[in-house]
Amino acid sequence: MKSTLMASLDSNLIIDMEDGYRALSVMKLQARTAKDLFDIKKLIEQSIKDNGGKYPYKYITIDNASRLDEAVVPYANHLYRKTALGAGWGKKRLQNGTMVDDPEADVRTVPRGGGWKYYRDALEYIIKMFIPLCETVILICHVKDSQITREGKEISELQMDLAGKSGDIIGGLADALALLYRENNSTYLSFQGGDNTVKEARCLHLKGKKFEVIRSDNQGHMRIDTSRVFPSDEELEKLTKEALALQSAPLSEETSKDKE
Repeated sequence: MKSTLMASLDSNLIIDMEDGYRALSVMKLQARTAKDLFDIKKLIEQSIKDNGGKYPYKYITIDNASRLDEAVVPYANHLYRKTALGAGWGKKRLQNGTMVDDPEADVRTVPRGGGWKYYRDALEYIIKMFIPLCETVILICHVKDSQITREGKEISELQMDLAGKSGDIIGGLADALALLYRENNSTYLSFQGGDNTVKEARCLHLKGKKFEVIRSDNQGHMRIDTSRVFPSDEELEKLTKEALALQSAPLSEETSKDKE
């Protein structure tokens, strides 16, 4: 479902971290490690340079964040080893006595949570480094049900399936967070928050909206439409003006009473 939707976007480079696009005809690059991601960044930067400063791709999609979550660990280890406290951490001795970095080391296991900062810094850096390379970065995340306590009550909340506070980092970087879900023959992309799910949008044309992006029939035919999520520049200007007009419109008498 999410792969089909991403494959429908024109000028979308997919950084495939779980080999999920084998059956689809898309522009994709495989990545499994932080080094792969840095190499892809350099390739795109060179392409921009060769293209006279123009973006070679309108979108860059990283699929998915759960794989990215693990891929950044070696880079986080590197950041920690650059500090005075971490200089000798995560090493192993070879048979000839040489000390090398242990490939099994994980900075998130440093006692008293001392390594989590470097993990969060690594994740944020790697996501941010793609932002100047295209118009829109899309990060695909899986979700999970979590039990949390809020105002003394235990409630179920749908959260991004990431380690620690990684979801908070991504939420802080994102202009919009949406939930993709299927209902009968329709697939929706929802930016409607307020129901214990991670959904919100700063973009006025998306804020509080839900869009049908895929409709299928019983014969397996699909109609895909992302034009309201990713409108043209002209349409975006129009939709933003409409949203601003609605925000500034006076409340009706009935609505005002409801607010009171």
